[in-house]
Amino acid sequence: MSQGSETPRGSTQPAPVIAVEDLSDAPGARTAAATDEATSPSSSSSFELVDMDAVPPLYEPVQPHWFYCRRTDTKDSWLPFSMEDSQKLEEAYLSSLRSVKEVVVATEGERYDVKLKERRRYAVYWEQAPSEVRRCTWFYKGDKDTRYLPYPEDFSDSLEEAYMIAVTLDEWKRKLEFPTGETVILHNPKLIMHYQPITLQEEWMSSPSEQTRPRTVKRGIENISVEIPDGEPESVDHLVFMVHGIGPACDLRFRSIIQCVNDFRSASLSLLNTHFKKAQDEKRIGRVEFLPVNWHSALHGDATGVDEDIQRITLPSISRLRHFTNDTLLDLFFYNSPTYCQTIVDTVASEVNQLYRLFRQRHPQFTGGVSVAGHSLGSLILFDLLTNQRTSLVEKDAIRGKTSGDMVTLEYKTMKEVLQRMGLEEHIDVFKKEQLDLESLALCSENDLKELGIPLGPRKKILSFMRRRTMLQEYKAGNTHLAPGLHASRDGEDFPVEDGQGTDGNYAFLRSVSTTGAVDYEYFDVGIGQVSINYPQLDFEPQTFFAFGSPIGMFLTVRGLKRIDPSYSFPTCKSFYNIYHPFDPVAYRIEPMIVSDVDIEPMLIPHHKGRKRMHLELKESLTRMSADLKNNVLGSLRTAWQSFSRLPIAALPPVAEGEADAAALSPQQVEAGKDTAKRTECKPDFWKKILEWPKVINLNYFQGAKVEEVETASEEQKEQQNIKIGMLNGGRRIDYVLQEKPIESFNEYLFAIQSHLCYWESEDTALLLLKEIYEKLGVVLEQPQQ
Repeated sequence: MSQGSETPRGSTQPAPVIAVEDLSDAPGARTAAATDEATSPSSSSSFELVDMDAVPPLYEPVQPHWFYCRRTDTKDSWLPFSMEDSQKLEEAYLSSLRSVKEVVVATEGERYDVKLKERRRYAVYWEQAPSEVRRCTWFYKGDKDTRYLPYPEDFSDSLEEAYMIAVTLDEWKRKLEFPTGETVILHNPKLIMHYQPITLQEEWMSSPSEQTRPRTVKRGIENISVEIPDGEPESVDHLVFMVHGIGPACDLRFRSIIQCVNDFRSASLSLLNTHFKKAQDEKRIGRVEFLPVNWHSALHGDATGVDEDIQRITLPSISRLRHFTNDTLLDLFFYNSPTYCQTIVDTVASEVNQLYRLFRQRHPQFTGGVSVAGHSLGSLILFDLLTNQRTSLVEKDAIRGKTSGDMVTLEYKTMKEVLQRMGLEEHIDVFKKEQLDLESLALCSENDLKELGIPLGPRKKILSFMRRRTMLQEYKAGNTHLAPGLHASRDGEDFPVEDGQGTDGNYAFLRSVSTTGAVDYEYFDVGIGQVSINYPQLDFEPQTFFAFGSPIGMFLTVRGLKRIDPSYSFPTCKSFYNIYHPFDPVAYRIEPMIVSDVDIEPMLIPHHKGRKRMHLELKESLTRMSADLKNNVLGSLRTAWQSFSRLPIAALPPVAEGEADAAALSPQQVEAGKDTAKRTECKPDFWKKILEWPKVINLNYFQGAKVEEVETASEEQKEQQNIKIGMLNGGRRIDYVLQEKPIESFNEYLFAIQSHLCYWESEDTALLLLKEIYEKLGVVLEQPQQ
C-alpha cells in the first residue's frame, strides 16, 4: 500500500471484505489464477514453493515492534526503537488501553518523550518537529523500496484478523478487498501479496506487467531485515554540553548541531562497548550524555533583526555565495561586535544553564561531573565564558546584579570607592598626591595616567570605567542618541534583561548604547583583551573544557596577548584540551603561548584501534632512512674524494721496486705514502659495504627494528606526556593532534575544509574524551584485541 493511500491515525479504515471462496473461481481474477499455478508443482511461475507440512497449524499472536518516522526533504523513513524502548512502549500501551489519560514514555536515553495516545515523539532538549510513532506488526516492500515499510495500525489489524482466520481454519487463498481498490491475497503463510489498482499507481507506468506487479507483505519484525539499535545504559556518569561554531551547518552534509552530536554520541556508545567492556560487564560504568547547544538561531532570529538589516545592504549578484557569507562567515564579525557578542554569550550561557536544570530534573539521581566542548568559534565563546567565571557565590551574585554592590553600577562618590571597585587600591596614594578626583580623572588621557606611573592593565581598566560612567551621565541627561529599535528606560524604570537575570537599568543601558559607542576592550588580570560586555555565570563548575579545531590562540594573539601566564587557570575549570586535525585551517595551538622558549611537538592522539596509522609509520621510517642514507652517502663521498685527491702520491712505485727513488723522498712524503696505501687497501671493503646497503636497510628499517621502534615511540610518547605545560590543564599537555587518514596525506589543501569538520564523526576524538572522563572516575581504558 502506498504512503499516499495510507489512512492517517485517528480516521477509520474501511473494513475489508474477506472472500473465503477459492480465487480460481472468481470472475476476472487473473492474478488469482496465476497464484493457483504457483501452488502446483508443474507451475513455471516465479512464486516460491512452500512446504505446507512444515507450517505450524496453531495461531500465535504477532509480536509488535514500535517504529518512528524520520522526515527528510526527499522522503520519509521509518526507524525502529531499541528492544528496551519498544518493550517499554508496549507495556505502557497495554496498561493504558482502558484509560483515556495521556501516557508519556521516555525513550532514547530520555532525550525523547513518546505520547502514546497521540502517537507522537517529542524532543526534550532541543526544538524539533514531532514525529509519528507506530505500533508495527505488518510490513510491505515494493520493487523500488530498499527496505520494508510498516503498514498503518488499523490496516495491520485487518491483515492480522484475516491471517488468524486462515491459520485457525487452515483455509488459504483468501482475498481482502478494500474500498480503495487495493487487494491483499493470502496464498499461504509464507506468500502474501498486495495488489494496487491502476488508478493509484504512477501515471508513467504503461506496461501491463508494471501495473500489476504486487508488493511483498511480511508479518512480524522477525521476518524482515532491519537493524534494531542497541539500547543505552540508564545510568549517566558524565554530562557534556557541545557548542557549535559559525553557521547553521556543522559538516559537509549541511547537518545541524543536533544530528552531528547524535553521531558523536553513537560513536561514544560504540567505543564504550569495545574499550570499556570489562567495566560495563561489571556494571561499574553507564554512559556519557552529550547535549547540543544551539546559539545561531537566536542570533539570526526575528528578535535581533540582523538578517533583515544585512539583507537590505547585500548586493544582488552571486546571491548564493552572499547568502552563505551572511549566514555563516559573518558570525565571526558578530562575535567581535559589543552588541551581538552580548547576545551570543547570553544565548550560550542561558541555553547551557537551562539544559543543565532540565537534565537534573529528569535525572535526579545524577551525581557525575559536567564538561563543555566547543567547535571552532564555539570553543572561543566557551573560553571567554570560562575566563570570566567567578568562584564564590557573592561574586556570582554580583555579576548577575543581585546584590547592592552590582559591578555594573557606576554611581560612585569618591575616588577610593572607584579604585576599590576595580581592585586597584594600591594606586590610591598616587591619585591623592596629584589631587585627582572623579571629575579631574575623567579629563585624563592614557598618556597622563602613564606619566603617573600607572601600568598598562590598570590604565585600561580606569579608562574603560570612566568612559562608561560618562556615557551613562550623558544618557540620563538626554544627550545620548540610541540606535533605532533600541529603547532604554530612565531613572528607576525597569529594563528588560534576557535569560531571566533580573532587571538593572545600568546593565540594559550599557547594552543599548554600545551600538553607537566604540568597541571597548577590557584588560583582565591575565592580560586577555575581550569585548567589554557582561559575562553571565554558569550554574555549575565544568570539570573539563574540550576545544575542537579552535582558533583561540589566534584570537588571543590578535587581542594583543603574546603570552599566557603559566600559573593561570580557569577560575572554575581545571582541565583544558585543545584537539585539532593537522590540516585544519582554522585550528591554532595553545602551548607555544605558555612555553615560548621551547619547541614542543603536540601530543599525537592514538588511533582508536590501538596503533599509529600504517602510512604514518611508513612515512617516519622512510624519513629516517633517507636521513641515514644522506649521511652515509655524504660520508662515503667525502672519503672517496680524499682518496682521489691524493692519486699522484698513491701512484708512486713501492719501495721494494724502486729503492733509489724512495731514498730521494723526504720523510714526510714517505709517511704520506704509507697512509695513502692504507686507504687504498680499504677500498674493496668500502665498495662491499655499498653493495650491502639494501640488505641493511631492509633489516634495520622494515624488519629487525620494528619492535625497537615501537618501544622507542612509546617511550617518546610518555616523555612528551610528562612535560609540564602551565596550569591550564593542571600541568598536563594541552595540544592534541589527530592522525590524518591515508587519503588525506596525498593533498593537504584538498581536505582542508573537511579536516575542520571531521571532529563530529571522529572516533579518535570521542575516545580521547571518554579516556579523560573515566580516568577521573578510576576506570582505565582497555585496548581491544585485534
